[in-house]
Amino acid sequence: MKVNSKVSNRFIYFFGAFGGILFGYDIGVMTGALPFLREDWGIESGFIIGLITSSVMLGAIFGGILAGKLSDKLGRRKMILISAIIFVIGSILSGIAPHDGDYFLIISRVILGLAVGAASALVPAYMSEMAPAKYRGQLSGMNQTMIVSGMLLSYIVDYYLRGLPMEIGWRLMLSIAAIPALILFLGVLKLPESPRFLIKNNRFEEAKLVLSNLRNNYKVDEEFEEIKKTIQKENNVKNNQSLATLFNGKYKYLVVAGLGVAAFQQFQGANAIFYYIPLIVEQATGNSASDALMWPIIQGVILVLGSLLFIWIADKFNRRTLLMLGGTVMGLSFILPAIIHIFLPNANPILIVIFLSIYVAFYSFTWAPLTWVIVGEIFPLAIRGFASGSASSLNWIGSFLVGLLFPIMTAYFSQQIVFAIFGVICILGVLFVKKFVPESRGRTLEEIEAIGESRDSNKVNAQVKNI
Repeated sequence: MKVNSKVSNRFIYFFGAFGGILFGYDIGVMTGALPFLREDWGIESGFIIGLITSSVMLGAIFGGILAGKLSDKLGRRKMILISAIIFVIGSILSGIAPHDGDYFLIISRVILGLAVGAASALVPAYMSEMAPAKYRGQLSGMNQTMIVSGMLLSYIVDYYLRGLPMEIGWRLMLSIAAIPALILFLGVLKLPESPRFLIKNNRFEEAKLVLSNLRNNYKVDEEFEEIKKTIQKENNVKNNQSLATLFNGKYKYLVVAGLGVAAFQQFQGANAIFYYIPLIVEQATGNSASDALMWPIIQGVILVLGSLLFIWIADKFNRRTLLMLGGTVMGLSFILPAIIHIFLPNANPILIVIFLSIYVAFYSFTWAPLTWVIVGEIFPLAIRGFASGSASSLNWIGSFLVGLLFPIMTAYFSQQIVFAIFGVICILGVLFVKKFVPESRGRTLEEIEAIGESRDSNKVNAQVKNI
């Protein structure tokens, strides 16, 4: 037997989502390391600051798409193991960057980004394929809890290492990510492969054993046959795994929904807060960014509490309802400071940070976790790996652009104006969800796929009637 089908469900779900810890740590660590790095190397260019910060996202763009395609050939589990190894290499290289080695650090973080992007694509797909339909929101939500816990961990590490000599402190902040990467590797060694991947590759006995363990022998044969039937149907369709395939008539509706949610999550501007909150506080109050490292911890605590709230409510409320509620409040939290600044230009500058905290609170239990739940469950099986990778890459393109452009934008415009732009994008995201995203709560992956096929069939029939 090539897979371990006898480990406990809790172990499987915990380490299945543990990649989120690394994902989160590498998102958050530069928040605290940047002020010290900037001072140590005397970096003044907003472009270089943005490039160093966003280089992880640049690597993630390619990591997501490559991991998505390779996971369909090698398996989700094997690709997570490879990602953990790349995490270790990228973390160590970042920590040993030579003094004033801007481009060495940028390249090291691009390598690290390959693993970050892979994790963001693989973990949601793996978790959605392991979880039963009625718990899929909660278990996929574990991924978000891991991500924000990793972010909070990075903020705490940054805070407690701030007293070290600046040329040592930021290096330790970046290189410590190698430790959870090693833990991830050791844990995933014991995980089984996704039963859907096993069935797709004709490894039926292994798939049944894994399903039996995951479902405690409840309706295993029924689920096995349903998955097998879906795979056989998809195998009858020639699949070249290209962007053209994603947008053909059969898949278009669900692909547009999944890719759109992934893109909006980043262009809403959340990572501008997570990457640059010390610099935001510095610009708002005039205090040194290195003295504002408590604010990231506050944001991190809010994110963790929000992710736990999501796990509690994930399968009690519709996905669309939560996304539209969150997007509306998030948009207002960005737009209101600009309005207040117009009428009360002398208002306390810390007001914008309070509104940002409200934004983070609603983001934490709506768009932050639900994006990855939807990415993991909405795509048809025949293109799930490739489509999930594409969604991850599109998400990271947005993250890269936000990380790169935010310090440049704030050099030319006030923070209120920049965040108001993000607020408008939040409202557009709400309208997108209302029009294009189907409800998927409580449905099996096969039922969701049938919704997409039905929607596209209805469009074709309507077009025929109009001819």
